Amino acid sequence: MPRVSYTVTATLPDQPTRLDFVRWLKQGHTDAVICGGAASVEIVVIEEPASPPMVQVRYVFPDRTAYDRYVQHFAPALRAEGLRMFGPEKGVSMSRHLGTIQ
Repeated sequence: MPRVSYTVTATLPDQPTRLDFVRWLKQGHTDAVICGGAASVEIVVIEEPASPPMVQVRYVFPDRTAYDRYVQHFAPALRAEGLRMFGPEKGVSMSRHLGTIQ
């Protein structure tokens, strides 16, 4: 089975919020996704375009089964925490992309 790429892109209102978001990712969120089944993670601060500030979080899951298990058992609580801390009311928008690694 092919590995699965799951990418979350956060568009943030300003640099201080970007710094807070990256800090939050590094202080436990990405570790929780790894515990939920991801094999690896990369945090990418987008440099171009420079505005608005964006951060991509790229997770790789060993296969679709591992990703589906993550979505069913771990993602709801993690997504709720993310929305509570960095939701639309704070000027943050998130997009998600899912694909297979060739």
